[in-house]
Amino acid sequence: PQLAQKIVVIDDPMTSLDEHRSLTTVLEMRRLHDRVSQIIVLSHSKPFLCALWEGADTLTRTALRLTRQGAGSTLAVWDVNQDCITEHDRRHALVSSYIEAGDPAQERAVAEALRPILEAFVRVSYPGNFPPGSMLGHFINTCEQRVGTPQQILSRADLDELEVLKDYGNRFHHDTNPAWQTAVINDLELLDFCTRTLAFTRR
Repeated sequence: PQLAQKIVVIDDPMTSLDEHRSLTTVLEMRRLHDRVSQIIVLSHSKPFLCALWEGADTLTRTALRLTRQGAGSTLAVWDVNQDCITEHDRRHALVSSYIEAGDPAQERAVAEALRPILEAFVRVSYPGNFPPGSMLGHFINTCEQRVGTPQQILSRADLDELEVLKDYGNRFHHDTNPAWQTAVINDLELLDFCTRTLAFTRR
């Protein structure tokens, strides 16, 4: 009765739900929102809350989080947009910032970000040929075998560029270079590879 005047509190609805049911729950909660006075949602799941936040009315939504304060806790404003940024977004922003400003203190972090940016791009663009857990080297080998065939994945020019970008990125990862933490970084060289990596992922 009088649902339009009610405040609905939903406590941690993601417990034991798979991805499909999580999405369905988000959609149901959005529909419920239009029928009640207010909805308060409590959850430990940031991905779920981010999905809910992105579809909520920007004028009426509010996000708070519980933070530890001494022996107790308190409510504080939660910057949801910052928490919803993925690691890929952060890497991309880091490399873009380096291209613009060239902060020497960020050089090694930028160099380490290049290979994961390429891997994320290839995973989204060619999921059938680059499933989770794959390595760029194996993907490149598959592409090599298919150049000039009806099953071609990348053109020869794109494949050559990816190989060069991969080799540079590998210098800054422990699984491909035991001395990755001390690999010498040249600013102009790094700038060139940053620019080329972002250009490749805009193909």
